[in-house]
Amino acid sequence: MFAIRLSFAFGVVMLIIKWYAYYLTGSSAILSDAVESIIHIIGVGFAVFSMWYSFQPADEEHTYGHQKISYFSAGFEGALIILAAVYIIYISIKRLIVGVEISNLDQGVLFTFIASVINLILGVYLVWKGKKTNSIILVANGKHVLTDSWTSFGVVGGLLLTWLSGWHPFDPIVAIAAALNILWSGGKLVRQSIGGLMDEGDKNLAGSIKKILDKETLSKGLEYHLLRFRKSGNIVWIEFHLLLPKGILLEDAHKIATELESTIKNNLNSQVNIITHLEPLEIHDELHTELHK
Repeated sequence: MFAIRLSFAFGVVMLIIKWYAYYLTGSSAILSDAVESIIHIIGVGFAVFSMWYSFQPADEEHTYGHQKISYFSAGFEGALIILAAVYIIYISIKRLIVGVEISNLDQGVLFTFIASVINLILGVYLVWKGKKTNSIILVANGKHVLTDSWTSFGVVGGLLLTWLSGWHPFDPIVAIAAALNILWSGGKLVRQSIGGLMDEGDKNLAGSIKKILDKETLSKGLEYHLLRFRKSGNIVWIEFHLLLPKGILLEDAHKIATELESTIKNNLNSQVNIITHLEPLEIHDELHTELHK
């Protein structure tokens, strides 16, 4: 929770800096950056709630826990980013049509550059922390902050061009370019959110699980099939059927399955829950054929 609270606190500071820079200059490009900061604070507010809710224990209404809210959080933040981008494009096109008035560009460049550097450091930290803890909420928020940072650097470049050339239309044109970058970032977050809610498979994770199962079952003379898995926030749920020799004692079968599950958990950099269905190896097909008659 410290990381997301830090993001919220810095978001407020960035908002003050950018809106002050817009107040000084009247720049469309700085306005686009300031609007993005408002979106950031709203998104972080929802992310704080989502992180708290995702850590609540499973209950009768949510027997698998509450981790999937992290995908709603990422989708919500992505949708806000898209709305901000559309608004920025609208304002910028309007200013291109009616004309642009800008002042105090030197101060605007300075304040925006300071905000860019701070956001760059914060964004890198949030993404690193999110990947380390398998938190899609922190990763999404960190990517949002990094997008904000690159947008701010682009705004600084546009303002410098405007300042040096004296051609004011550079300002809304840079704002539109920044908005398109924001739009792409928001779209990726929404896509990631939908993928998580639909239990979209992770090829890298699938390969890791299969590699462990193949190695362990081969060394023990076992087989497995019907492997399924899904991610729910920072938790990985895995199911598979484990085929053991006919006549094995229940306690021995349980021990083998438990050891295999422990090996999987120890080799995956995630919190893992595993359900193993035990079946006899030699007469597996006969039993299923008979049961499905």
